[in-house]
Amino acid sequence: MTTDDGVTVGATVHGQGPPLVLLQGAVGDGDIDWNRVVEHLTGRFTCHLPSMRGRGLSSDHPDLSVRRQIDDSVTYIESIGEPVRLTGWSGGATHALGAAAHSDAVTSLAPFEPGVLGLANPEEQAVIGNALTRTGELAAEGDLTAAARAFLGFPFNDEEVAVADDIGYCEAAGRYVPKLLDLLRQVKEYGDPTADPALLGAISAPVTVLLGSDTKRLFTAGARHVADHVPDARVQEIPGVGHAAPLTHPETLAAALAELFTSEHHPA
Repeated sequence: MTTDDGVTVGATVHGQGPPLVLLQGAVGDGDIDWNRVVEHLTGRFTCHLPSMRGRGLSSDHPDLSVRRQIDDSVTYIESIGEPVRLTGWSGGATHALGAAAHSDAVTSLAPFEPGVLGLANPEEQAVIGNALTRTGELAAEGDLTAAARAFLGFPFNDEEVAVADDIGYCEAAGRYVPKLLDLLRQVKEYGDPTADPALLGAISAPVTVLLGSDTKRLFTAGARHVADHVPDARVQEIPGVGHAAPLTHPETLAAALAELFTSEHHPA
């Protein structure tokens, strides 16, 4: 589909069943972020993996603001033409929340570890700043794989970074490092509307925030922030996983999503 500012949002589509849209995180694209999870869901859902502007099958545009990314998600979701289940990972989880606030087509929502950067404490802000500085340095040197790895040192623990490296995620995502840096610059400049309690309060679909038991404090804070401001939202912990669960524990995450989207709380 094409947005009102001329961007073509492309997605790969897999499986059969009711539509499930999975929004990517900040680092990769729809396919490399979700392909390990989707292989466990295609027997139950038609899985849509859209990519952000400038990633995957989507065309590019200088406006990478969160508001525009949310608009892209809404336009794609509503182009499906039937009720949609929605999830997202990290930055994509915040985009999913924004989309659910603006579209009645979203009938149930299960974001995985929304990344609300405005909730970072001073120590976390320093870690993020150092990761971004090193990412930019390595990108300037032309080592995009190392740059992606450096950034992932913030949201992932060391074991998760090693897994991301081993499965080729850092190399695959490296091509998007310039877009990642531009995206985060625009988040800093224009803000993240999903941190606004008023936006979260406008969500009427049932929401279960998925949270790994082994994740970092910022993502726990993000989950609690959403649960505190979305009417009737709840948090569900997935034991033994961290922020990189789509890469390290895809079958576990897929099982949690499938259970939620076929349960009474998230009606089929």
